[in-house]
Amino acid sequence: MICHKQAHLPSHLPPCTPPIPQPSPDLSDLLRRYHNHPLLPNQCTSTVVQPIDAPVSSVWSVVRRFDEPQTYKHFIRSCSLRAGDGTSVGTLREVRVVSGLPAASSTERLEILDDEHHIISFRVIGGDHRLANYRSVTTLHPVARSNGEGTLVIESYVVDVPPGNTKEETVTFVDTIVKCNLQSLAQIAESLNHRQRRRL
Repeated sequence: MICHKQAHLPSHLPPCTPPIPQPSPDLSDLLRRYHNHPLLPNQCTSTVVQPIDAPVSSVWSVVRRFDEPQTYKHFIRSCSLRAGDGTSVGTLREVRVVSGLPAASSTERLEILDDEHHIISFRVIGGDHRLANYRSVTTLHPVARSNGEGTLVIESYVVDVPPGNTKEETVTFVDTIVKCNLQSLAQIAESLNHRQRRRL
């Protein structure tokens, strides 16, 4: 979700297959409650939805690890805490990005970590990138599935449009990374759930 100080955001990233639509709760209500971002004139926003064939508990055990985003965010090479314990609001982390992306590092602040309602939010406050004032909110919601409980993951963000880019270019770039992250999350959470069920 970060890009290097250059004139334009890249026009291509590794392809990600769009999520397969699944039955879900009333999205409009969920979006109003958790993902309604006030926008300044130079900002853009978008929301990505990912169904996962695993219960909320399995998905949340991965998502809540503010100190280990690289578990499912494969564009991140490493993460280290700069302040805080990884669970307290105000915790700061520095992430370093894998080679091949036009990025180097990002300093991020934990804004929300709600274990009861399964909400996590962070804000980018520094680093070597052009996506200023990036803020992300991710919420997890249980959904009924034919083989048990599933999860609907909703991730939204707001970010400044970098100089030299359009809102459409910025949304396309960030959406691609968010979609890849959430599809990776789905694979990891589903695998974790299968291992847990085999032990029962």
